[in-house]
Order: sequence, then structure tokens, then C-alpha cells
Amino acid sequence: MIGMSLDAGGHLTHGFRPNISGKLFSQRSYGVNPETEQLDYGNIQALANEFRPLVIVAGYSAYPRKVNFAKMREIADSVDAVLMVDMAHFSGLVAGKVFTEEYDPIPHAHIVTSTTHKSLRGPRGGIVLSNEPGLAEHIDKGCPMVLGGPLANIMAAKAVAFAEAKSSSFQSYAQQVVDNARALAEGIEKRGGRLVTGGTENHLVLVDVRSFDLTGRQAESALEEAGVIVNRNSIPFDPNGAWYTSGIRLGTPALTSIGMSCADMDEVADIICSTLTSASPATTPSGDRSKAKFILSDVVQSSARERSAKLLRENPLYPEVTSLI
Repeated sequence: MIGMSLDAGGHLTHGFRPNISGKLFSQRSYGVNPETEQLDYGNIQALANEFRPLVIVAGYSAYPRKVNFAKMREIADSVDAVLMVDMAHFSGLVAGKVFTEEYDPIPHAHIVTSTTHKSLRGPRGGIVLSNEPGLAEHIDKGCPMVLGGPLANIMAAKAVAFAEAKSSSFQSYAQQVVDNARALAEGIEKRGGRLVTGGTENHLVLVDVRSFDLTGRQAESALEEAGVIVNRNSIPFDPNGAWYTSGIRLGTPALTSIGMSCADMDEVADIICSTLTSASPATTPSGDRSKAKFILSDVVQSSARERSAKLLRENPLYPEVTSLI
């Protein structure tokens, strides 16, 4: 099996040892071009030619660009491999018709897997899709060693989510997710943040927080203190490794779902950047620069929390309930 490397934006479930997939398959990783930080399909082809995998996994959890699934299918066919696409993070953009043609995995992959939460906005669960009649029997057997019991309420919730995903309003939501991500990225970049790959084409924004003289762990914790929840994330060729990291990952589906606009994204970007600009690394007892602890004034924290609260008051999670309070 070959899959996207973790620091390039891949996922543990794509053949890495901590996951069952890494125990069932021997795995190699493909990464990104060190200059563009984007996928290099020529390098993926070369790796496939050398390793001759049974399965090529495409998809990501922290890659802010589109993937050309038509090219990935060409690579898979050239080495007689199965192309499996994990679209868990971006399935809402597929269902919402934002990702079409070569960027839509459905016509190109042998197998497509997805969670039903995340950008699809359904219950916590999953789906497996295929257009290949010869694979149906194997897919219906489920996942070895990790099967669980079916829950009727989750099946019903999936049906509701799929019905919503067919609507025109869902397409509007999906497009706004991408528009908001682009606005958020632009807002961060104009305030001095470096964007991994130089921008975004999907729902994700990956920020190299070394541009704020912080590690990902420090940025994550500082923002949490300020009332903004993000996760630290590795970036390509990360010098700080997977624990401390050099990046943070941002996403726009949740903010879009409560009604936030591109103008709101600029305010979010300002809250994030003003907090990170004000934060600084602490010093360890030995006098070294800490990779975990940080210094952030109470005034900055309080200001950021109030600004975040104002945005949430203007965009309540449940307006029909809020109006009754």
C-alpha cells in the first residue's frame, strides 16, 4: 500500500503502524514537492513503479489543495493497483458539487470511503462506496478486526444527512465553506502568517506558525487560552516533529454552518493573528527556549475571548432556541 505521508497531510489509517491498515499491509509514503508543498504526481508514479502496491490510497486530513483523482487512477491502473480514496474530510465538498470532474473521486476510484460527520455534517459514522461489481462482495464483509454493531439511530441520521446533501441549500453551504476558507487564509496571510502551499482550494487552512516565532503546540495552547480552538499539525518536512509541530490546522465547515460570512472570517483571522503575534515562547528552567510553554498576557486573552463571544452571539448555534431565552 502507498499513501500520503503524515507530514504532507495524510492520515494514520492510510497504512501506518499504529493503525490496523499498517499491520495488514507493507506501506510506503508519497509526499509533496519541497518548494510548492503540493503533490508531485510524477514522484507518485515513480514510487508506484518501484514498490508495485496492491492499493494506492488518496485523500488527506491536512492538505489544503485539491487532488487530481483522474491522475491518481492513471497511476493505479499503470501498476494494476486498486485506487482507494478516503474523502472523509472533504466529502461535503464532493456532495455539494464543489469538487467536480477530475477532482471528484467517485468516477475515478475503485473504492471511496468517508465518514459521515465532518464537512458532510451527518452523525458520527462511515460509508464505503464502489462502482466495481467485482468488489461488492468483499466490501460487504466489512473491515476485518474492527467491526462494531449497527445502530438504528445512526442509520436514520445518515439518511437525513444524505437527503440534506442532495439539496440546493447544501450546495450553497459547500461553496461558502470554500469561500470562507479562502477569506480566512487571505486574512491570515495579510497579517504575516505563512500559509502551507501558499493558500487553499478546499475547507482547510494550514498555517506555518514559525512565522509567529512559535511551535504548533504553543500556538494551539495560546489560542485555546484566548477562546479559539484549533489543533496543532505537522507541516511538510516539519523540523519540530509530530509532537510539537510547526503548524496549526483550521477549518471552516462549522463556522459556515452557523452562518458566518467571508467578512466574519477576516475578524477570525485578526483574532488568531493578534493572539499569536502577542504570544512568545517561555524559557525552561535550564534556560532553553521552550517548545511547549508560552507567555500571553491576560489583556490579550480577555480581548480575544470577548471578540469571539461577540461573533458567536451574532451567529448562534441554535437561533430558534436562543430567541426563546
